[in-house]
Amino acid sequence: MTRRDVTEKDYLVLGAGPAGLQMAYFLARSGHSYAVLEAGDGPGTFFATYPRHRQLISINKVHTGYDDPETRLRFDWNSLLGDDGEPRFADYSTDYFPHADVLVAYLADYARRHRLEIHTGQRVVRVTRPIFQGPFEVETAAGARYRTARLLVATGLTQEYAPPIPGLELAESYGTMSTDRQGFIGQRVLILGKGNSAFETADHLIPVASFIHVASPHPLRFAWQTHFVGHLRAVNNNFLDTYQLKSQNAVLDASVEAIDRPTPGGPYRVLLRYAHAQGEREELEYDRVLRCTGFRFDDSIFDPSCRPTMTIDERFPAQTSAWESVNVPGMSFLGTVTQVRDFKKTTSGFIHGFRYNVRALFRLLEERHHGRPWPRRRVAAHPRAVTRALLERINRTSALWQQFGFLGDVFAHDPATGALEHFEELPVAHVHEVAFRHHPDYFVLTLEFGHVEGNPFAIERFPDPAQADRSVFLHPVLRHFVGGRKVSEHHLLENLLGEWKDPALHERPLRMYLEGELTAAEREAGEAAAVAR
Repeated sequence: MTRRDVTEKDYLVLGAGPAGLQMAYFLARSGHSYAVLEAGDGPGTFFATYPRHRQLISINKVHTGYDDPETRLRFDWNSLLGDDGEPRFADYSTDYFPHADVLVAYLADYARRHRLEIHTGQRVVRVTRPIFQGPFEVETAAGARYRTARLLVATGLTQEYAPPIPGLELAESYGTMSTDRQGFIGQRVLILGKGNSAFETADHLIPVASFIHVASPHPLRFAWQTHFVGHLRAVNNNFLDTYQLKSQNAVLDASVEAIDRPTPGGPYRVLLRYAHAQGEREELEYDRVLRCTGFRFDDSIFDPSCRPTMTIDERFPAQTSAWESVNVPGMSFLGTVTQVRDFKKTTSGFIHGFRYNVRALFRLLEERHHGRPWPRRRVAAHPRAVTRALLERINRTSALWQQFGFLGDVFAHDPATGALEHFEELPVAHVHEVAFRHHPDYFVLTLEFGHVEGNPFAIERFPDPAQADRSVFLHPVLRHFVGGRKVSEHHLLENLLGEWKDPALHERPLRMYLEGELTAAEREAGEAAAVAR
């Protein structure tokens, strides 16, 4: 590349999906030179195709009873962040599970409202880094060329994941299979996979198929058990009734060992090995085999000079606690691929989780490259003042609510003033591994679920503040770290409405905990100062 034919930017964002737009918003607001490269003709191209049956499983709760925009985001899983709160997804649809086309329209309007610099029709075909740790050079199929010091990859999971099954190429993929029921009338159907795409497809075919089998090696997991919204959602589980009530369909815990079609146009023969039947193997015949086995990150555009290391069955780029490639400095990731840091645990794979990750990454970049410290506020190191600050934060935050246990607020002692400095929404792993690794004394606030055993709809509760650590519903947890070591933790008793305002159940126990911890911290700081003198 020569300087005459290349566009240079401080930041280059690959992909104008929700994560790319969210980062573009923050970059634009801060006045940085940036561009977003999008392969399609507008934002949100992925959602113009997926999910195939067009119903989103991200909730859109319009009527919450709250007026506070921050609190409303706890129940709005589709809106992106913005200082003015506009546009809001609720203005586009009142459906609890909206149509995917609505999301595409919303994303386009978000980009227009904030005048984001998006270069459409620019499918990236090659990313190189000619000089070690030098700038990245990006080429598109349209012939455009770009250079940047910091590459932000928000291309998502765009390739369908193909597990190593002999004959899998004979199966129809989720991305290209027909959604016309008429073509499945009276047919025997095998669906590979047990995710939401598999059950979305199965539910669609119930009225017409002769029978449907849904198969994978591992048992089914439900979102209402695990709190991971990527596990099977209730909106997609009608199929389970047809299995348990003997309506010909079945959910199989079985490994597919081979797929064959001996006669062109004839039935498929599929060899299964059952997981819970003493190793029993069986060959069954099907008229259709559909592959709904998930997606993977496309790393083919990266030259060996800057190809990110992959992980989890080569499906995701491996990332640090700051979402930077573990082997390519300067390359960071946005969006659904950031779930690699909390895989199948929290919500980083979804808009309502990664929108906060993007804001945190932006703040990390500002601090690292532009000398702009992470935003903070000062709180007097007095039990009543800290209790008030904590309760105000707990009862409003949407970020800690959505990214439970993954993002946390830090209250760190400032040795110079003796006060606490409050930092919002840091990745908890980054707090301990990097940001506050050498800080002598700090608290971390998170919202977390407790451990559930047995039926999640028949949980024995312990409505006593002294047993708040046995709470299983989402509730606040405050941990105190001294010298990098956790010295104590305090749980606030769970609340049915998700509000922690009761003077006896919440405020007083928290204040008493802080009285003990802050007094101990002050004493230890004094002793350390005396030793230093």
